[in-house]
Amino acid sequence: MSLKVVVLCCLLATGFSDDEVNNKAFPGDFLFGTATASYQVEGAWNEDGKGENIWDHLTHTQPDLVDGKANGDIACDSYHKYKEDVALLKDLGANHYRFSLSWSRILPNGTPDKLNVAGVNYYKNLIQELKNNDIIPLVTIYHWDLPQVLQEQGGWTDDFIVEAFADYARVCFELFGDDVKYWLTFNEPKQTCLQGYGDGSMAPAIKESGVMDYKCTHNVIRSHAKAWHIYDQEFRSTQNGRISITIDTNWFEPDDDSAENEAAAETKRQFTFGWYANAIFNGDYPEVMRTRIANRSAAEGLSESRLPKFTDEELSYILGTHDYLGLNVYTSSIIKAIPEPEIGTPSYYSDIGVGEYVPDDWPGSASSWLKVTPWGMRKLLNWVKTTYNDPEIFITENGVSEDGSSLEDEIRINYYRDYLSNVRDAMDDGVKVIGYTAWSLMDNFEWMRGYTEKFGLYYVDFESQNRTRVPKSSVEFFKKVIATRCLVDTCEEA
Repeated sequence: MSLKVVVLCCLLATGFSDDEVNNKAFPGDFLFGTATASYQVEGAWNEDGKGENIWDHLTHTQPDLVDGKANGDIACDSYHKYKEDVALLKDLGANHYRFSLSWSRILPNGTPDKLNVAGVNYYKNLIQELKNNDIIPLVTIYHWDLPQVLQEQGGWTDDFIVEAFADYARVCFELFGDDVKYWLTFNEPKQTCLQGYGDGSMAPAIKESGVMDYKCTHNVIRSHAKAWHIYDQEFRSTQNGRISITIDTNWFEPDDDSAENEAAAETKRQFTFGWYANAIFNGDYPEVMRTRIANRSAAEGLSESRLPKFTDEELSYILGTHDYLGLNVYTSSIIKAIPEPEIGTPSYYSDIGVGEYVPDDWPGSASSWLKVTPWGMRKLLNWVKTTYNDPEIFITENGVSEDGSSLEDEIRINYYRDYLSNVRDAMDDGVKVIGYTAWSLMDNFEWMRGYTEKFGLYYVDFESQNRTRVPKSSVEFFKKVIATRCLVDTCEEA
């Protein structure tokens, strides 16, 4: 693609925003970067001693669940092409690169009794390559790819998993912690639990909504706290890093300013974001969750709530297990009050008990769930500031999909610019945002959607044995933003 085409695309893109773009520079220490996840990009699914994980298992045993019967066996082949990927990051000017570790590549049996040296060396080499190019590694310990052997023992719904994850996290700190200053225990645990064990739309594809998704979450939160304390007590003093969790949410806008719809929207926020954040930042599950699930459980004839309870000791242990907050956000929806759902088969969605919709005129993307709503970013960031005691927020994913038919991805340029403008607005409001991570560095395996949705700054030719990477127009735009720390041609100083 010629530079003229790229420049023209960028110029055209500046005319599509309804709101004025913030013209203040981002601070010099603000971190810009991109992200990937191990199963989505690495490939080499059974090479060099790696064990099977739940996504290997699902895509091989139930291929019809995935668009095009696709899998991550090769994906972007980043296992073999990591140096090329770091070169892309260097050219982009990225301050940081967020990637995840594959549990089964490091511990094929899921436990520390067998360490896979080849897998360890892959991550050591990747981290060293990043450091050699002055790129900060932002490392996610768990991004949805549980070793299959642990799933067969009960996975995230069984109590044993807390110690198993703690053992794995300790191995990660021991192996990589001297070179990693930003850790995340879990990526989007809501998808692990709600979609993995509730509605069955993610691996391991179990459908027990309102029961298993709550048990999963309970163990994930306990596992996060255990890993945080291990780092805090055993590694922080020598490694001097920071550790937290990444939680995802939409912004949930009330249908109108009535008290009923405002309350419904807040209920949805608490059942979505608060489900994971509240125990860590405020102590215990949100009150509205505890009350609603207990009441509905009693009406179902159960002797106790379907929502597990933390002991007082656990509540104290979990509270405060964060050094910052990782936040993934893409889109928004409208929430309205509805009559109480009938009592019947347990369901997380009935437990919430609100209506949700998306207006027809909201701009879309290649993903049915992702409408372009940059205004939601500012509202969400301010809500998090107010609700969770003004934490430092690291935006660890934000991005948009297209169908891959063109390298001239105006939708992504507009999206990044307008969402970043609202980030900057929120910073003007006093929200402590310390970094922004674009999803994704390159097109990759998008879970159940296979390769049909393209989130990458770089196009990947999945028909090519070389998995050729080609920059889209958004690369030049994002590169300029990082270099100038500015969303417009001339910025005011931060």
